[in-house]
Formats: sequence, structure tokens, C-alpha cells
Amino acid sequence: MRCASENQANRGKLRLAPQMAMIACMSQAEAGKNEDRRIEVPAAPRGFMLLLALGPGLVWCGEYIGSGEVILSTRVGALFGTALLWVPVLAIFAKYWIGLAGAHYTVTTGEGMIDMMSRMPGPRNWVIWPVFIGQVSAGAFSTGALASVAGVFAAYFIPLPPFILGWIAVLLVISLVWWGKYDPLKHVMSVLVLLIIVGTLTVAYATWPGLRAIFDGVAGFRIPEPPAWAATTDRPTSPWLEIMPLLGWAAGGFASQVWYTYWVMGAGYGMTRGRDYGQPLDPAVLLAVDSADAQRLRGWRRVVTVDATTAVLIGITVTAAFMIAGAGVLGPLHIAPEGPDVAMTLSRIFGERWGIWGAHLFVMAGLAAMLSTMLGQFAGWPRLLSDCARLLIPGVGRWPWKTQFRSVLILYAASNMIIVYTLGLKPVFLVQLSAILDGLLLTPLQALAVGWVLYAVMPRFFSPEVRPSIRAHPVLALGLALAFVVFGYVCLFQLGQAF
Repeated sequence: MRCASENQANRGKLRLAPQMAMIACMSQAEAGKNEDRRIEVPAAPRGFMLLLALGPGLVWCGEYIGSGEVILSTRVGALFGTALLWVPVLAIFAKYWIGLAGAHYTVTTGEGMIDMMSRMPGPRNWVIWPVFIGQVSAGAFSTGALASVAGVFAAYFIPLPPFILGWIAVLLVISLVWWGKYDPLKHVMSVLVLLIIVGTLTVAYATWPGLRAIFDGVAGFRIPEPPAWAATTDRPTSPWLEIMPLLGWAAGGFASQVWYTYWVMGAGYGMTRGRDYGQPLDPAVLLAVDSADAQRLRGWRRVVTVDATTAVLIGITVTAAFMIAGAGVLGPLHIAPEGPDVAMTLSRIFGERWGIWGAHLFVMAGLAAMLSTMLGQFAGWPRLLSDCARLLIPGVGRWPWKTQFRSVLILYAASNMIIVYTLGLKPVFLVQLSAILDGLLLTPLQALAVGWVLYAVMPRFFSPEVRPSIRAHPVLALGLALAFVVFGYVCLFQLGQAF
């Protein structure tokens, strides 16, 4: 009514610009609706309370500290010593920016990374199709690889066939993630991460090569040839065959960065408070964000930055510890295990060096890493694939989110049973294949899509007054560019040559 009376009083002016009058009326009406949809963004914790609020990063690093670190880092350390320490450090640092940028977007808008990537310009969901196709196969092989390795490590403690123990591990993990709750996942992951840190640091301390060797390995960027004792007639000797899987799964692959946004949603940071999984952002809610809300969202971005940085520091430390252990113990003995005897070989060597408790600590850390990664993957992949299916397949979105989540969980349980039984005798092969499928091929596209949406699309959801406050920091763009260049180079110039 107010718009109508104003239009009638200014009929002469409106005759010259009727479209502007209509827009003004619609804007007032929309503003009223947005005011109704406005939510109060909670204040972000500071100081000691910020430390208590950390949690998504523990789930994140607990998920990505897994077979890539236990198997690949230990093996690479045995083959090359500490000369390739720069590989996991560079990979983790580059992927950190993808996960952090996605988390900044999530706390600001309330939606996860898959919905974020669907907002790329061009044909509808053109980014999501290759993600969906690639992640279906990568998820099956990755979870199967983890179950296989977990069974092999568990056989050190339990006298049962590894494939039976792998099946038990799958069922145990599924029972923990079945309800899709975040808090139990956080608590279990925290305990497992603690076990991993204690076990690996104990072994790394005993095999410490000195600061000079560590510095040369991190800053040298050398690519030495594999040692003569590791060469076989049926296996190519390119060092990139060992480097690429480690690059791919250090800090997890493509999926791990997506999952971090889910763990942020589970913790209720920023605009994710009170929202369920499997929901895109609400444009009306974002348009109603005011300057005070924007400042609170910036506070939540600081929380995410501290949380993600904590995860990265833990990841680099643990990955380096596994590599140092491999270099100090396995390298001098010319042992780089890759068959089903990997756990028994490692435990025997460590036991001979430090006694039974040394063997127990290493294998316990390895088993904890496998189980923590399985928990993260079985909690994360159903969320990722459910989001993809909701965007790509009409009608899926009408199913309750838990139905989507559990359907994928059941399918992966069945595929794991098959993979563990048929390919479980080749744990290193499974890990390397999964690392390339999940960690290398889609990562350049992920860095590009996250950067574009974060800087070119996200500000449009907010009012002009708020946009300057919610713009992403330029340093994120530099980090995303680094990730794009590093993984794009490997995919374009090294992947084909190595094979």
C-alpha cells in the first residue's frame, strides 16, 4: 500500500521511468521479506574459548592421516630417505588453501563445497558431472584400500585372516557413522589422532636424522633416482611413480577438502548454525545479513583459519614422522614393503630395533590412522555423493537426507567387501591407485572452481553495503593459485610420462 500511494503521488516522475518505480517497490517488498528471514549470527569465540571450539580440523586431519602417511610416506622414506620431505609438505600446504577457502565460503553462506562448485558459470553443473563420476570410483577404491590395510595391520594383534578383519573394520566404522552425527565422530577422531601422534613421534625421535637432513629434505626440492636395490624388471623406475601418489594423498585428496566444509557445518560455525546437510544456501537470508552480522562472520573465519592451520601442522608433523621412520629403519635394510606383509615387516623391523613395545607403538599408530581415515571417508563420501546426486538427478532431493546418506553407505559397504576379498593382497597398489584417482586428477579443477566462486560469485548474494566486509582475503587467491599450478603441472607433464 505504501508503494502504491507513493507511485500515485509521483505519477509525473514515474511516467518517465516506470521500470525504476517497479524495481523500487519490489526492492522494498523484498527487503521486508529479507528482514523476516534474517537470522542472528552468533558471536565467534575468542582466546581460550576459541581453542575449546576447535574440532572440524581434528576430524579433517584424523581423516587424511591414513594410508597415504602410513604406507606411502614410510615407503618413500625407505626408498629416498628424507630427500623427498618437500613432497608431502608442499602437497599439504597447497591443499590447505583449498580446504580453508572452502571453509571460509561455508561459514559465510551456510552451504558446502559441492553446492559451491555447482555455481561455476557455463553449462549447468558441468563441474559436478566429472566430480560425481570420478568420486564414485575413487571412493570405492579408497575405502576398499583402507579396509584392506586396516585388516593387515589388525592381523598383527588378532590371529584372523586379514580380509575377515577388514570386513569387521568396515562394519565397525559403518555402525559409528550410520546416524550421521558430528559430535561422536569428533570425539573418536580426537583419541585416534592422539594415538597416531604419540606412536609416530616416538619412532621418529628414535630415528632422528638431524636438522640439516630435515632442512635439505624440505627445502631442497630434489628428485633423486630410486636406489638400485629397489629396481625390478617388471616395474618402471621413475621416481614420479612414488612421488605422485604421495602428492595425491598427503592431506587427503579432492574429497578431503570437500569434507572439511561438512565438518564445519557439523560444528555449526557461522551461517551453518541450525542448518542440515544437503541444503543449498538461502539467498533471502544472505541478503538480509547486516554489517554487524558480517563482522561476526569475519570472526568465524578466524576460527576456521586457526582450526585448519592446526590440522595442517599436525598433518605435516605426522607425515614427516612416518617418512623419517621409514628412512631411519627400513632404508638401511633395503626394505620397501608393498605386499600383504607390510604390517608384519614393519613391526618386525621396529621390534628388532626397540623391542616389542616399539613394534606395538608403530602398528598401533598405523591401525589408528587407518581407522580414523575410514571414519572420515565413510562419513564424508556419502555426503559428497548425495550432494552430487541431488544436483544432477531430478527427484533425489525429495528423499530425506539420511536416506541418501545411508544408501551410499550400504553400497560402499558391499563394494568394500568385494575389494577387500579380491584385491586385499595388494594394499600398496590400491593406495597408489586411489591417491591418483582422488588426489591428483580433480584437484586443479577444484582449486579453480573454489577460487572463482569465492571471489566472483559469493559477494553477489549479499547487499552492496555488506559486500566489502565479506570479501575473501587476497592471500586465499594466492594459495589457490599455488594449488592449481602444482597439481596442474603434475597432471599435465608428469602423469603420462611416469606410466
